[in-house]
Amino acid sequence: MVTIRLELGRQNFHPLNRRSFLLLKLTAIVFVVLLFCEFLIYYLVIFQCNWPEVKTPAHGRDQGTPEPVLKAMFLADTHLLGEVRGHWLDKLRREWQMERAFQTALWLLQPELVFILGDIFDEGKWSSPQAWADDVARFQKMFRHPRHVQLKVVAGNHDIGFHYQMNTYKIKRFEKVFNAENLFSWKGINFVMVNSVALEGDGCSICSESEAKLIEISHKLNCSRKQAPPSGPCGAGQQLPASAPVLLQHYPLYRRSDANCSAEDAAPPEEKNIPFKEKYDVLSREASHKLLWWLQPRLVLSGHTHSACHVIHSGGVPEVSVPSFSWRNRNNPSFIMGSITATDYSLSKCYLPLEGTVLATYCGAAVVLLALLLAHFELLALPFLFGWNLLRKHKVI
Repeated sequence: MVTIRLELGRQNFHPLNRRSFLLLKLTAIVFVVLLFCEFLIYYLVIFQCNWPEVKTPAHGRDQGTPEPVLKAMFLADTHLLGEVRGHWLDKLRREWQMERAFQTALWLLQPELVFILGDIFDEGKWSSPQAWADDVARFQKMFRHPRHVQLKVVAGNHDIGFHYQMNTYKIKRFEKVFNAENLFSWKGINFVMVNSVALEGDGCSICSESEAKLIEISHKLNCSRKQAPPSGPCGAGQQLPASAPVLLQHYPLYRRSDANCSAEDAAPPEEKNIPFKEKYDVLSREASHKLLWWLQPRLVLSGHTHSACHVIHSGGVPEVSVPSFSWRNRNNPSFIMGSITATDYSLSKCYLPLEGTVLATYCGAAVVLLALLLAHFELLALPFLFGWNLLRKHKVI
């Protein structure tokens, strides 16, 4: 009697044990795949990025101290979705991806300065005060950073609207949130941040005010280079470092198209030869000429096109168009890493994980899970047995 009960207990225990083991395997696979795709992949990919090396000649009275190097990251076109456009799942997914990428980059690369080159938001051009406040709160959570890291932004057309959508209220609320400024100097390096949407050149009040600020900055830079007339009022006020500035803006300077852009994250071949529209895709020729003439920058960085490009403008001034940081705009987002001194700079690109890799990993995991379930219920061999029987019948005939 005792033997019979033991045998029945073993028979009941065996299926239960198999189910528990299957559940454990499925849970472990799901956990590992989620951990890899949502956390570890960012560390594995961004860990391969390194700060570019830059020459650091000695400076100072004793000529024994190397020039300080500033480590800066440049992002563009994050396009945080608002309450009108975009599905909630799309919003959740894209913002999680950008948050993980940004936080991982901060932890691994330890930049001192981060610039976002416009279009931080997707719906700032029409969002209500409450929607704007909600978007700002989400941005501050995603792009939180330690106090020793400075975050600077420039306005894009999706933040304050295109020229005829832009108004003083939208500009002021943007500047209030981000403490936006036009001129910023650190470690002997001058950065000029331009509201390129206001460079329409039609004499509007906002445009005139923006141009007046740029002329004032131009005067300060000329004074620092000692190029101002002797009679000019250069003596008063704080002197800027004697360094050609880095120009940062949302719209690229004028170029006909992206036909000559050849990076792997450049525009798709079918879009490269489409002519750019002035004051919409790029700045006008006139505005571009003014910026180069007034500021005489040594480097220009811009966004807006969502694709990479390297252009040399008149006078040998290089411009780098920074691709979008959002997977919503491209499969291979990236950002620029810059090692900058007062006299030199070096740039490199850091790619983020390919969304195709993440999707392929999830699909592979789903196939493995399905195979385990079919094997557990002894259904995995049925299709093969069915095919084998058909083959045998065919041979017999």
